[in-house]
Amino acid sequence: MSQSPLNRFSVAPLATMTRRLADVASGRAEPDLVIAGARVLSTYSDRILPEREIWVAGGRIAAVKPAGSHRGGAARFDAGGGLIASGLVDPHLHIESSMVTACAYAEAALLNGTTTIVCDSHEIGNVLDADGVAWMLEDAREAPLNIYLTVPSTVPATRPELETAGGDLTAEKIAALFDAWPEAVGLGEKMDFVAVAEGDPRAHAIIAASLSRGRPVSGHIYGRDFVAAYAASGVTDTHEAIDRDIADDLLDAGVWIFLRGGPPTTPWHSLPKAIGTVIDYGAAGKRVCCCTDDRDAEDLLAYGLDWVVREAVRMGIPKPAAWSMGSLHPATRYGLDGEIGGLGGGRRADLVLLDDDLVPQSTWYGGELVVENRTVTPRLDAALSRPYRYPARAYATVHLPTVLPDLVPALPSAPCTVNAIRTTLPGIELMHERVALNPAGDWAATLAGHDLCHVAVVERHGLGGHAAHGLLRAFGLKRGAVASSVGHDSHNLIVAGLNEADMRVAVEAVAAHQGGVCVVEDGAVVAMVPLPVAGLLSDKRVGAVAEGVRALKVAWERAGCTIPYMGFNLIPLSVIPQIRITDKGLVLVPEMRQVPLFEPA
Repeated sequence: MSQSPLNRFSVAPLATMTRRLADVASGRAEPDLVIAGARVLSTYSDRILPEREIWVAGGRIAAVKPAGSHRGGAARFDAGGGLIASGLVDPHLHIESSMVTACAYAEAALLNGTTTIVCDSHEIGNVLDADGVAWMLEDAREAPLNIYLTVPSTVPATRPELETAGGDLTAEKIAALFDAWPEAVGLGEKMDFVAVAEGDPRAHAIIAASLSRGRPVSGHIYGRDFVAAYAASGVTDTHEAIDRDIADDLLDAGVWIFLRGGPPTTPWHSLPKAIGTVIDYGAAGKRVCCCTDDRDAEDLLAYGLDWVVREAVRMGIPKPAAWSMGSLHPATRYGLDGEIGGLGGGRRADLVLLDDDLVPQSTWYGGELVVENRTVTPRLDAALSRPYRYPARAYATVHLPTVLPDLVPALPSAPCTVNAIRTTLPGIELMHERVALNPAGDWAATLAGHDLCHVAVVERHGLGGHAAHGLLRAFGLKRGAVASSVGHDSHNLIVAGLNEADMRVAVEAVAAHQGGVCVVEDGAVVAMVPLPVAGLLSDKRVGAVAEGVRALKVAWERAGCTIPYMGFNLIPLSVIPQIRITDKGLVLVPEMRQVPLFEPA
């Protein structure tokens, strides 16, 4: 096979291949590869076709033929009776959540049978503005994976008076990204759904920049009351259908549903409830997809899109239909089904060999075998060893003042009421609780018996270095402190702890590495995942980062934290109910108004 660069540009456009593919399909020319001894999972007809072989030429599918049709001397791969399916297409995810670069992300994706992803890079956009998005696209172009972009739509996620971000993607900047990058296939999740429903001019100018270019608009919504106005504003997909009722509303409003599956202990597993629109209410699955949304490096390997598809099967979707929800349906949603998502003639030879439980065994990317028997091939390993290098500015994004601000508020001098943030599993929504507080001499004595700990968000983009204070309830922290530079979505630094000394150690550790997530006990860092690229990404291979994440999770659990660290990262996300803390203070959602930490008793 070819030794050209292993990226999506190594396969020639179909327009230059039609004569050759026709010759191969008609038997006038030899294919490059014949995959024989296969059953074919057809996403076009949602059925399994027995005794087939696939003819590949120039990285594309020339034909799917009855077994034994080819008698020439082309290279052959014996599928051993396994299922051959089109590579999976993940319609919504954030590469940054995996803590690795696009090049490193490709390794885990291909191991799990995913050959195409559509990413929303609003995390790096919130830190480095349009430059960060462009750098990630350059990274994606060098990756051995088909990577498309939904242009970040909500940077910053809310008004400047409520939060400080490093980026400001205006409608003009978003339009320029669409015009400069052909892989920009849509507008990323429009997270400020309240502003959209209320007719905010900036929000609608951004939507117009996409719709006027014929690009679809992705969504992010909480609450059935917002569905009609959201759909009327041009939003045509969402991954935030958290139950069967809102999923049903959205489908009938013309909105595609992305069933988000993830490890059941994390906030990213809404599929079991949302799939009820199909299983319980009888909705057709033709505008239903599967997606992953957010994964850390460890979960990326263990819970890929293939796992989400198998969860759909476990919930009652037939295997071929479930695989279609993970391949053809997402490709169709973005108008890419002429290129990917099925085994039709002329499509890219992005193929997966599956066992009968839909577990990927081998993966072809553009006709090249990149995973064999669940192991990276030397060809892919060589490509992964030459990753994109981000510019120096991307490695210097944590800008804190020389003298850190106070991380703990002054103790009130009289009884008061606290506007506390109650954490609950799985960690997406945060409850607003008013807690009566009687000061008892110092913070340790005051917090005792209330199940409270400190939380602070520190501005880290070099725009003041100030901090806002809050109190978490039911977070469960038993000792020390935890901190992260991945405080969604403006990605200021968030730290929680029982005392200011440990909180300072945690903040200083994150700053020293120019980003990361850490756990501190008794003044010492006991676990740390450095994230030096934009304070969001490691520049190491996914396996190495996954190992660090495993150690972090052990320390996180030992510290007593009741929600996972990725849920902790969401505590500043001021577009999800009920209450959040940003670098500017406590914000009540969806009223989008600030409240003080302490009020008179």
